[in-house]
Amino acid sequence: QVPLVESGGGLVQAGGSLRLSCTASGRTFSTYAMGWFRQAPGKNRELLAAISRRGSSTYYPDSVKGRFAISRDSAKNTVYLQMNSLKPEDTAVYYCAASSVYNMASITDNYDYWGQGTQVTVSS
Repeated sequence: QVPLVESGGGLVQAGGSLRLSCTASGRTFSTYAMGWFRQAPGKNRELLAAISRRGSSTYYPDSVKGRFAISRDSAKNTVYLQMNSLKPEDTAVYYCAASSVYNMASITDNYDYWGQGTQVTVSS
């Protein structure tokens, strides 16, 4: 088990920025690939960004490429999601997740640990 706690969500105006943080407990943070997801009401959970165990590789779907950036700080057991140029359609609950099996995980099913989520609301 690796408890994950997200923070940094909130209300922001369209065009603004937010940085989400996800802190993991335990000493094995660097052995997990990490990812950020979101889920809006009535929609499927969507992968936003993924980062490899050592942080050397990242993945973004075209829908957020250029606006979102994932990074990790192993000394702080934390993974970040920097979100810029936010739009009202970015409104959702945002989750971080950890994969214990894969060095890089770009599929939802590849993740086995999830945080509780943090709400992001973008006003127009």
